[in-house]
Amino acid sequence: MPSYRTRQFVVMCRTALVLCALVGCASRALGRVAQYEQLPPSVSTSEVIPEGSVIADGPGVQPAYPLAEAIAYDAPWSWQLMPQGLIWHSYLAGVKEPRLASVFNYQSGLGWLWSPVAGGRVGLLRYGTPNSFRPEGWQLDVEGAAFPELRLNSDWDMRATDFRVGIPLTYGVGPLQLKFEVYHLSSHIGDEFLLKNPNFDRLEYSRNALVFGVSYYATDNIRLYGEMDWAFYTFGVTQPWQFQFGAEYSPIFSPGFRGSPFFAINGHLRQEVNFGGNVTVQVGWQWLNGGTGTRTRFGFQYFNGKNEMYQFYNDFVQQFGIGIWYDY
Repeated sequence: MPSYRTRQFVVMCRTALVLCALVGCASRALGRVAQYEQLPPSVSTSEVIPEGSVIADGPGVQPAYPLAEAIAYDAPWSWQLMPQGLIWHSYLAGVKEPRLASVFNYQSGLGWLWSPVAGGRVGLLRYGTPNSFRPEGWQLDVEGAAFPELRLNSDWDMRATDFRVGIPLTYGVGPLQLKFEVYHLSSHIGDEFLLKNPNFDRLEYSRNALVFGVSYYATDNIRLYGEMDWAFYTFGVTQPWQFQFGAEYSPIFSPGFRGSPFFAINGHLRQEVNFGGNVTVQVGWQWLNGGTGTRTRFGFQYFNGKNEMYQFYNDFVQQFGIGIWYDY
């Protein structure tokens, strides 16, 4: 079996390849921005656009991103308070993303763990297009979530809870989205866990951090992303730098009850574990709200690497899970 250092080197190499790909995608997307003003005004945002439709009329019009451009490319930008929809959406396989979720994971040595998520993200102010699905422009959001973990075969004891609250400023045009965020994250051990494990050394883990993220839709259904995270304040065992990257296949058409499949992979590297980290893979079925981009998913999850419950941040774990997610 490869050593931990070998696995760490492989993960770092893959990270470098993903980041290089994202840079190339972002460069291509920025080159497309100038083309939007020259696109024919074939679609009026004052018209009613049926859910799930793709509009691309006009001679010779074949947009590479038909749904996003058909809805948004000719819409005037304006100020909107509490806008509908989001420019930046949560990573599907990101374990510490704000959403509503209920995931049951099996971990060797501990049995079944319940990992619910209670959180959300909402837009506060936008200067951009008025559409709710993949809008363009600048948008200020607020997000927050609680991430508890309970051990089912130990009287449902709460082992720990992590909390996150953030204020993202996002920008989107065509297939490209950017995120600038300040957030706070802290980790807290569970009372029941401490009562049954009195010799456990409770850890201090708290960080206030800045994030820069890039998201790019290679096609309407495939998203690539990466972000770097630097904490300007740390307390306890956490250290400043973290990196996150991944890819998602999530079809934008999920008609009726039929839905559609999805696949997502996420990698998370952290300085406090010598830039090791973890990989999360999800696969399953989804139902998309074509009006806002929110989605309900049901599927399976595989997690391998350093624990994302930060009271146990240095533990290497492997988990197999099944869950349901509601994503913003």
